[in-house]
Amino acid sequence: MDNQNNINSGTQQRDEKLWRLAKKRTAFKKSLLIYLAVNVLLWGIWLFTSGKHGNYTFPWPAFVTLGWGIGIAFSYIGAYTGYKESLTEKEYNKLINKN
Repeated sequence: MDNQNNINSGTQQRDEKLWRLAKKRTAFKKSLLIYLAVNVLLWGIWLFTSGKHGNYTFPWPAFVTLGWGIGIAFSYIGAYTGYKESLTEKEYNKLINKN
């Protein structure tokens, strides 16, 4: 009964590993939305300024899209694949089993 009260009142302690993962995923989603919004704006600026004269020059927003996209990809890997966490856990288990 005591445990049920803790759950209902919202005072149940969080699992720290899951909490960190939830924070990473939330940060990734926010970053992705900002990335998309800024890139739509930059590509729109390029399209309207280049297309106004029918002179489509080199698409300079590609630098931003590519560079920032690499960072977004790493953020996704950190938030959704858990690759680093699983490697750390494997190494930890090796060390425990060695002793």
